[in-house]
Amino acid sequence: MSMQGSEKHVLPSGHPAATIIAEIVSRALDEDRAWFDVTTQATVPPDQPGAATLLYKEDGVVCGLEVVREVFWQTSDEIEMDIFVDEGAWVESGTVVAELRGPLAPILSGERVALNLMQRMSGTATMAYRYAREAARGGTSRVVDTRKTTPGLRALERYAVRTGGAFNHRNTLEDGVLIKDNHIEAATRRGVNPADLIAEVRARVPHTIRIEVEADTPHLARAAAAGGADAVLLDNMPPDMMRAIVEEHHANPRTAHVLFEASGGVRIETIAAIAATGVDLISVGALTHSAPALDISLDVRPA
Repeated sequence: MSMQGSEKHVLPSGHPAATIIAEIVSRALDEDRAWFDVTTQATVPPDQPGAATLLYKEDGVVCGLEVVREVFWQTSDEIEMDIFVDEGAWVESGTVVAELRGPLAPILSGERVALNLMQRMSGTATMAYRYAREAARGGTSRVVDTRKTTPGLRALERYAVRTGGAFNHRNTLEDGVLIKDNHIEAATRRGVNPADLIAEVRARVPHTIRIEVEADTPHLARAAAAGGADAVLLDNMPPDMMRAIVEEHHANPRTAHVLFEASGGVRIETIAAIAATGVDLISVGALTHSAPALDISLDVRPA
C-alpha cells in the first residue's frame, strides 16, 4: 500500500490515536534536534532527492509502520512511503517492509528517531508473540503486560504488546484498584485486615471499578477471594501452589467468579507450566521493560 506524505488517513483499529503518535514523534524529533542536523545541512543540498528501504535484519513481528510514517510526515510532507507488509505480520530476516522516496535531507534527519521507535516496538511485539505462543502450549491464560513501561512511550509499547498477540493490564493508576503489599501493610498497621480493607475500597470507588489484591501466600489469597476481591494476583508462587489455589476457589460457587493472575519472575521457559495451573492471566513485566530492540535498518540511496 502507498502512503503519500501529502495526505492523512484513518489509522488501523486498535492503534494509538493519531494525536498521541504525533505528540510522541514531535518530542522525539525535538529531543534529537532533527531540525538542526548540522551534518546533513552541511553535506546534502535541500533539493537533492533520495530513497530508502526499511529492512528487517532479524526475524520478528512488524510493528510501528504508522509511527515511521509520522516521523517522515513531520520532517517533510513531500516524502512518500510504500508499505509492503501488514502491521503485525511475522517477517524473516532480509525482508524489506517499506520504501521511502522524497527529499534526501529530511529522510536522513528523521532516520534515527524512526528506527529507535520501530526497533523498540517491533522488539516488544516479537517478545509478546513468543510469550503468548508459549503460554498457549500450557493452557488458555491471557498473557498481559504491566505498567513497567518507558516513560512517555507507554501508548506505543502497550500497542506493540497487542500487536504481538498479548493483552494489556490496567493502563494507569486510575483504571483499576490493585491493592499491593505496601497497601496491605499500611492497612495492617492501622488495624485493618484484608477483608475489611476490600470493603472500605468497595465503598469508595465506583461500581465499575474492579478490585484486585496481590497475595504472596495461600492464606492471603483465600482471604482476598473470600473478602470480595474481583481478582487475586498470585505473586511469585510455584505452579503447584497456584494450581491448588485456583482449583479450590473455582470449585467454590462463592468464589468461582474470581480471576487469578500469576505474576513475578515469569520467563519464557516457565510460562507454559504457569498457564497449565489454570490461572486466568499471566502478567509479564519483561514485555515492556526488557524486550530487546529488533535489528532494523534504513538503507538510504541518494538519487
